Amino acid sequence: MVVRSAASLREAGRLRQMEIASGEAGLVDIAVVGAGPAGLMAAERLAGAGVRVTVYERLPSPARRLLMAGRGGLNLTHSEPESAFLARYGAASAFIAPLLTRFGAAELRAWADGLGAETFIGSSGRVFPRAMKASPLLRAWLARLDGLGVRIETRHRFLGRAEDGSLRFDTPQGRREIAAPDATVLALGGQTWPKLGADPAWPGMLADEGVEVAPARAVNCGLLLKWSAHLRTHFAGAPLKHVGLSVGDRASEGDAILTPAGLEGGAVYGLGPELPIALAAGAPLMLRIDLRPRMSAGEIATRLTRAGSGLSLANRLRRALRLAPVAASLLREDGAGGTAPIPADPAALAGRIKSLELPLRGAAGLDRAISSAGGVTLDSLDGRLMLHACPGVFVAGEMLDWTAPTGGYLLQAAFASGLAAAQGALDWLAAGRSG
Repeated sequence: MVVRSAASLREAGRLRQMEIASGEAGLVDIAVVGAGPAGLMAAERLAGAGVRVTVYERLPSPARRLLMAGRGGLNLTHSEPESAFLARYGAASAFIAPLLTRFGAAELRAWADGLGAETFIGSSGRVFPRAMKASPLLRAWLARLDGLGVRIETRHRFLGRAEDGSLRFDTPQGRREIAAPDATVLALGGQTWPKLGADPAWPGMLADEGVEVAPARAVNCGLLLKWSAHLRTHFAGAPLKHVGLSVGDRASEGDAILTPAGLEGGAVYGLGPELPIALAAGAPLMLRIDLRPRMSAGEIATRLTRAGSGLSLANRLRRALRLAPVAASLLREDGAGGTAPIPADPAALAGRIKSLELPLRGAAGLDRAISSAGGVTLDSLDGRLMLHACPGVFVAGEMLDWTAPTGGYLLQAAFASGLAAAQGALDWLAAGRSG
């Protein structure tokens, strides 16, 4: 796909409107429901083609989750090779592949640069805007959409479609019905973080129209552990910096946050979206925490020996290994809500520091998960992302039954699917609404 500048998109829209005004083309209305990344990307593509676009959003302002993601730097995409990138989508990689061919990491970076949100590749290969936040990009994006004539109607909660295809909404002024648009793009998001826009009602609405919807399951979410009262009271919210986590053959390294119920954060999500699904199925799994993944057990034991035995454990760990007090408390956890003695022998203590084993009790729920699996099944769509059961209705973003780990893969697919759904709607209309 060729990424076009804001000026060229505005000019295309102006020429299209001239055609409409002169009667050379019929007026086309397309509704986009959902003002997240997928919905706004669909709106941009449609408006750039000269279509009249209205975006309907449940919350008071667009892209709340994008702004939330920006608090951590706004990881837009990843720079790894295409084959490795696609593998991150697991069973859905064949579905995602053509979407990324049209709008992959290079195109996404060029698009962001065109909004003045120049990007860079971090040491982990992740791609961020240099501003390390979402608000400048979103402001520029909304200004571009406004210049293209896109109208955004907020505080519109989607209630489904009537038999004639009209769209029904609940608004502060009461129920509202919009005459059936020429096409509709649904980008209602996954089932996580309802305060940021997720709507738990849409799966039932689509199921009532004959669309197959897989049950929602939390992925990229926190892990549940049974902490002692001491750890919960004194260290809930404390960061665990530069730790290694592993469950079976899954491993991750990075930072985590100790919560009253377990752990969350980048290192946890790096264990992969399959882990929460396995836990939900009842698999008995053990979490291993390596508090110093860049050091060997032998080096740790040597440093502990040199630190002497006259210091408290917390001070020995701080002086020898630069471990925070939360680490000393964590080493006392027995995994059953109590505490256990810490080995005095440096070699045994080093072994515990390198492999603290704790049984997992489950995964956190949808209300705090980064993303969800489930949603509209991929078999429910044609190649244009149109629902077989609902001609003229196209679906994009996390409504679809695909998932990926964190690291830019979620946003990349959301953007790419929004563009693909918009293009699918344009192709369907150009073909005379056939197929």
